[in-house]
Amino acid sequence: MVEALGSGEMCVCELAEVVGADTSTISKHLALLKSAGLVAVEKRGLNQYYSLKCKCLAAFFQCVDDINEKNSLALRKACAL
Repeated sequence: MVEALGSGEMCVCELAEVVGADTSTISKHLALLKSAGLVAVEKRGLNQYYSLKCKCLAAFFQCVDDINEKNSLALRKACAL
């Protein structure tokens, strides 16, 4: 969800489609992110639109993913020896 929100604001239904989860699950996760101060919400009509408050959060998660991938690759090489 953070990666998706990194490209701009989205409503719950859009996030559910991108992530592949039901809207109730998405809403629960967004509530946690909101309570942590990581996302902002704006209500427009019947929909609520979420956006990242901390724009660098998506880049941070990409960095963590890169580190995990490098560690996984190193572990696979070590196990092959």
